[in-house]
Amino acid sequence: MSLVIKSVNDKEFAQYGRVVEGIEFSRLLDKLKNTTPAPADEVIYVPGDSNLESMPEAELLSNNIYGGMPIQIGYCNGTNTKLNCLEYHRDSEIDIAADDVVLLLGRQQDAMGDSYDTGLVEAFLCPAGTAVELYATTLHYAPCSGKLGDSFRVIIVLPKGTNSEKPDIEIKNDEDKRLFARNKWLIAHPESSEADNGAVVCLKGENIDIAELI
Repeated sequence: MSLVIKSVNDKEFAQYGRVVEGIEFSRLLDKLKNTTPAPADEVIYVPGDSNLESMPEAELLSNNIYGGMPIQIGYCNGTNTKLNCLEYHRDSEIDIAADDVVLLLGRQQDAMGDSYDTGLVEAFLCPAGTAVELYATTLHYAPCSGKLGDSFRVIIVLPKGTNSEKPDIEIKNDEDKRLFARNKWLIAHPESSEADNGAVVCLKGENIDIAELI
């Protein structure tokens, strides 16, 4: 595997997102660490967590980052080294890392056909304490552990309702088939559990595993 882990502070990250500066997230991250589990053998995702959403930073994120839109503040915690899937939304996602994590990213523009080559995926280390905005056109999925065997905690901020129950739509085109949840378009690798649960199998090539890189 020729994948190299870069940093979210490197210029190559600019096409996927930006580091959020000028906002202090230490209290929010402390709440995450003190109130949420980080499993050693799986990844858990909670779209909205009342403990996090009750923090003063919630209003700041809503107003300063999302321009006053209603948001949800949840988390993605656990242990992971594999790609498995890629998803995108119709808006940016804010990830705030309590621990070192690696983000596997791609471009939606490269995934509009019937297949996406996993060789196009790039890896970026997001250091503990760092917040990043992932643009709407950035393919992403669950973070990976920053060190082999270590569990992680990451705050996930999105417009309210994202990743809740999928609307019942009439399929008009191939992209409609990718709608997996509300505001969540998903493409899966055939080896993933999501593929077994009805996700569109679109990822071709290696199901990236960064275990040998961390």
